Amino acid sequence: MLKITIYNEYKHEREDEACAAVYPDGIHSVLQSFIEADKDCAIRIFTVDNVNTELTDEILADTDVCIWWGHMAHELVADETAARVAEHVLKGMGAIFLHSAHMSKPFIRLMGTSCTLKWREVGEKEILWVVDPLHPVAQGIGKYIELEHEEMYGEHFDIPEPDSLVFIGWFKGGNVFRSGCAYRRGMGRVFYFQPGHEMYPTYKNPSIQKVILNAVGWVAPVRRIDALDCPQCEVPIMEI
Repeated sequence: MLKITIYNEYKHEREDEACAAVYPDGIHSVLQSFIEADKDCAIRIFTVDNVNTELTDEILADTDVCIWWGHMAHELVADETAARVAEHVLKGMGAIFLHSAHMSKPFIRLMGTSCTLKWREVGEKEILWVVDPLHPVAQGIGKYIELEHEEMYGEHFDIPEPDSLVFIGWFKGGNVFRSGCAYRRGMGRVFYFQPGHEMYPTYKNPSIQKVILNAVGWVAPVRRIDALDCPQCEVPIMEI
């Protein structure tokens, strides 16, 4: 059974009527619903209200995949919390960062760059082109995904070169963006996926859901470093 931790700020949905109309029970509830329908998993939910007090080392050590959505409250996530998340990725926990989580503290720590970009909010059409059709995250998607409305994210996106660039987004206004980026960080895998503005029902789109489900499978740990993997452990001496 996969153990999945979802962090969603859960501020827009409680403070903006238009967002609440799209996600009345929060973005996290939609993510949880379609993941549980597809995966044998146990899901924990954290929001900005409890992430600093309850997302502990013990929870993260018991997490296979952490999914992170953030936008307007990045600064309310404590540096210590971000450091814990990043450390567990390096130890083998998988992580998926969605939409504006490019500016979240854990993602910036893992990338080591500013992670800034261009953006424009006019509800443009976006086409997500599959540029690495052999990557596991792209399986079952086809040549592209078309979204009627999305927030424009554009280059330059200040991130390290991805190990695999899976999707490039094209927007009606002419901008392009590295919308699906796969990384290895330490023992862990990281996937960044750009679509998911809170005012649009992006996470209800079956193709977007398929990408996220694929990403859950891809970032799930191959191996975790635990207390047994310590520098003090004895190393056998080989006889020559």
